[in-house]
Amino acid sequence: MSDQKTALVISAHAADFVWRCGGAIAKHQKLGYDVTVVCLSYGERGESARLWKEGKTLDEVKSIRKKEAEDAAKALDVHDIEFLDMGDYPLRFGQEAEEKVVDIIRKVQPNFMFSHSKWDPYNTDHMKTTEFALTCRMIAQAWGHNPGEKVLGAPQLYLFEPHQTEQMGWKPNVFLDITDVWDKKRAAMECMNGQVHLWDFYTRVAQQRANHFRRNSGGMAGGRAAEYAEGFESIFPTCVDELS
Repeated sequence: MSDQKTALVISAHAADFVWRCGGAIAKHQKLGYDVTVVCLSYGERGESARLWKEGKTLDEVKSIRKKEAEDAAKALDVHDIEFLDMGDYPLRFGQEAEEKVVDIIRKVQPNFMFSHSKWDPYNTDHMKTTEFALTCRMIAQAWGHNPGEKVLGAPQLYLFEPHQTEQMGWKPNVFLDITDVWDKKRAAMECMNGQVHLWDFYTRVAQQRANHFRRNSGGMAGGRAAEYAEGFESIFPTCVDELS
């Protein structure tokens, strides 16, 4: 059996993983993890306004978005990226999609997973993706699903930060210092030319979360001097041998 540590990102659209957990991806690749990213759609309809304004066709928009996501994945040292091309606005889920993602989860056997916030009234693709991710996680744990395969353990699901945090009921309880890999995240963001307006927005988000990291790691009593961080909300309890 392999003792390789792994992580899995389930991203509604092809750019979501970049803005919301690109730092965590690069950080854990640097730490020796193999991080797999699954993009359920290219975000071709709802998150590619600039390309549509330029007169691109649907196939052209998909192709451009795929290339941008692949380039961003390379910048983050992603181990593997998969595109399921399920369409967006809206994403539609069903048994076939479930089986595909369950197969991926069992293949990857992630130590932890990432997906979206539980509530997003601005983009229901996001919150439905998280429900879908939880359903697939549950199925992957079931001994009666494709008996004989290795079942999934109990990986934590971290919900990454939504775009308009105060509207989403998202409450971060984990902050990750990404200062040492910030250059990789910024380079990945700059691959997403269809959403240039978000480059500086998510730079400011990372700086704000670094402030929270400093405060919660010791504050004036000696908090760590993080410059960039990402916040996450964990779904499941953490099992420990010692409290800190």
